[in-house]
Amino acid sequence: MAAKLKKLSEQVIVITGASSGIGLATAQMAAERGAKLVLAARSRSTLAEIVARLRHANADAIGVECDVSDREHLYKLAERAVRQYGRIDTWVNNAGQGIYGRLDEVSEGDSRRLFDINFWGLVNGSLAALPHLKRNGGALINVGSEVSDAYAPLLGMYVASKHAVKGFTDSLRVEIEEIDQAPVSITLIQPTAVDTPFPQHARNYMAQEPKLPDPMVKPDDVAEAILAAAETPTREKKVGTMAKMNTFMAKLIPGMVDKVAAKKADQQQYDEPPRHPEGTLNRAGEAIHAAGRTQGSGGRKPE
Repeated sequence: MAAKLKKLSEQVIVITGASSGIGLATAQMAAERGAKLVLAARSRSTLAEIVARLRHANADAIGVECDVSDREHLYKLAERAVRQYGRIDTWVNNAGQGIYGRLDEVSEGDSRRLFDINFWGLVNGSLAALPHLKRNGGALINVGSEVSDAYAPLLGMYVASKHAVKGFTDSLRVEIEEIDQAPVSITLIQPTAVDTPFPQHARNYMAQEPKLPDPMVKPDDVAEAILAAAETPTREKKVGTMAKMNTFMAKLIPGMVDKVAAKKADQQQYDEPPRHPEGTLNRAGEAIHAAGRTQGSGGRKPE
């Protein structure tokens, strides 16, 4: 049974990782288009401020403190959404973290924590959402990355987690859409580098402040892709020209890409000491930023 998705103005949308970056941009855009929102993140005070701002602009939204690495938190998030609005129409698994550092230097504990958030958090959200989406029809949207198909040095564990996200999402799509014939659309979003506070939030093992490579797309570009998939069944969507080019080249000429990637490692660092090396891997972030370029840390340097 093909999924029949509603207009955004008629939807209840759950978004994890909604306190900054892509999640915040998606929440703001969905609110402008009339959706009812359930926003989840670890940062209670930040969520409260975001919800207050959205409500001031006449949006209908609630915030739920949630650590996606804890499956019970995700089940409670789904229950809260249904208790508040009666249903879930779209669920966006967006929460994610990064680690900058060589694979032979990153601790096992940090690596496992990253997988608990990036991979298991997405699995937990999917399993919590599916019973509700199957019941009434809807969209499950998982945010991967261009490195779900490609790769980069100094972000190896992040890359590995995004490969796992793609494998899980593709297998789940076959089981739900093809075998079960459930009225659920399952989408993988694969953006190139996005101008968000991702580097600021990442755990950093390097001797320099991390940064994302140019060119970057805007958080709103990814939000547009997510919300388009919420209205129109979509298998996968790459966001940004570089996402398409990098994944194509990684498959076509991997040996050459290896050499180019090695030469670009220096472009992932500023020539200055780390500002916040611990990042937010093990704590909630409390800064409300969708974009990173204008911030004092993360994204790009202030312009």
